[in-house]
Amino acid sequence: MTIWHGIGSQLGRPTGLGGRVIGHIMRFVNDETNRIAVERLDIRAGNNVLELGCGPGHGIKLVASRVASGVVHGVDLSPVMLAQAGRRNRREVEKGRVILHHASFDDLPFESASIDRILAVNVIYFWNDLEAVAAEALRVLRPGGKISIYATGRESMRRWKFAGPETHRLFGAGDLAETLRAEGFRQCDIRVGCVKIARRIEGLIAEITKPANTELSDHQISKGPAR
Repeated sequence: MTIWHGIGSQLGRPTGLGGRVIGHIMRFVNDETNRIAVERLDIRAGNNVLELGCGPGHGIKLVASRVASGVVHGVDLSPVMLAQAGRRNRREVEKGRVILHHASFDDLPFESASIDRILAVNVIYFWNDLEAVAAEALRVLRPGGKISIYATGRESMRRWKFAGPETHRLFGAGDLAETLRAEGFRQCDIRVGCVKIARRIEGLIAEITKPANTELSDHQISKGPAR
């Protein structure tokens, strides 16, 4: 394993000392992308919001500042990231306004149609089974709810040695919407736009809206309560 492959793996699921360092770096690198993605969600004061891959908790903090009476949930596979997110949002966690979960994105610990908004920043690269993640996201999202997904564009990512095919799935402006539609979000309204991050980085923002008249499937109805 090369050092670049190691960094790429840590970005997908930070562990140990290296993971803690990665978490602190994410705090600064993802600052602008978090703000852009959160802005696109059109969060209301009473919304229940979920972040998939909450990392060190910066996005959670931004969302919590906009939610007065709802609850902000963060899900991550990394205990290291959850620990950092917990420290960064300690007061809101103690108040019960922020709840952090160690869980898989394709098996979310929430009741069906219980979430109003979903945020996912710089994590779609690591969703090996995008269709399974999409199915769970749509299961927990209320009809008419919104999802905001940020990913750095393929051409920008290719300049970074840590973003190899062994660890990252890359997306371009022309194929992100098509991929999302083909792999789980077929019935949703999908809009993908480009944003400039710094001087040379092209970012992609996907805004996904679940149809307001969606009826729950048998799988959605049978899903158990939040764990």
